[in-house]
Formats: sequence, C-alpha cells, structure tokens
Amino acid sequence: MLEKMKMIWQDAKQLKDERGLTLVELLVVVVILGIIAAIAVVAIGGIIENSKKDAMVADAKQMVSAAKLHTASNPKAGELAFITPGATAADDPTKGNGFNYISSLKDPFSDKEYTDAKVTITESAGKFNYAVTLKGAATADKKLYFEGTPENMLNKETLESTTKK
Repeated sequence: MLEKMKMIWQDAKQLKDERGLTLVELLVVVVILGIIAAIAVVAIGGIIENSKKDAMVADAKQMVSAAKLHTASNPKAGELAFITPGATAADDPTKGNGFNYISSLKDPFSDKEYTDAKVTITESAGKFNYAVTLKGAATADKKLYFEGTPENMLNKETLESTTKK
C-alpha cells in the first residue's frame, strides 16, 4: 500500500510539473508562421504577374481571330484597328472598326483600355499573314506590349517590356 501511495504521489508531482508553452516557444512558432506567410506572398505575386501576361497574350490572339473573320468577308491586306492612339473624342473616343468583331479590350496591368491595338494584315502568295500591335497603359514600373509581332510568335516570351526610369 505504501508503494502505491508513493507511485500516486510521484504521478501527481509529475502532473504538477507539466506547464504550457513558454514565451520563447510561442515566439518561435510566430516567427515560423511569419516566414511561411512571407514565402506565400512572394509566390502568389509571381502567379498574378504571369496570369496578367497570359491575359495580354489572349487579347492579342483574340485580335488575330477577329482579323481572320474580317479577312474572310473582306479579303484584302490592310489594317484592322481596335484602338487608335491620338484619336479625338469625336472619333468615338478611340475605337476602331475591329470592335465589330470584339466587344472590348482592357489592359490587364492597368485595368484601362489599351493605348494602341491593331492587327496588320499582309498578303503573300495568296496567304494572309497577321501581325499584332498591342500597347497597354504604363504602370508604375514598366510597360508591356507587342509591336508588330507575327501571329505565330504571340506568347509570354515575346511580350516586350519597357522599364520606366
């Protein structure tokens, strides 16, 4: 019986010594969570940037599709303008005849309309070729654009960039 009492006493003493987390342990947990959050923010920022570039490439490809529809009904070389730079408000304000095929175009980097959007159509040996010019409004640090880029080269790697100084 005495041994049982000693065992119970030791168990009670052991329970009494158990404590919660110390301040240092809590601080370590908070620091680790902060590091994980910082890594997540950086990773998400890159994903957002890539999705905006993909949206601009998709707009350019949509413009080529519209130009092909235009060429099917008007089989001749020329230019299909969507947004003309420097147009006045009387020109409705900057819209071109390309909007007969596409309802709207918006720069994914600035949420404004593109400053210049057109497809140049050329004919060579009975085959039509399409080159896209698509310029967005400049953001705080850079401006991304396509300048006379052929249809088969429309991708994120050929998206040109001008860094503002």
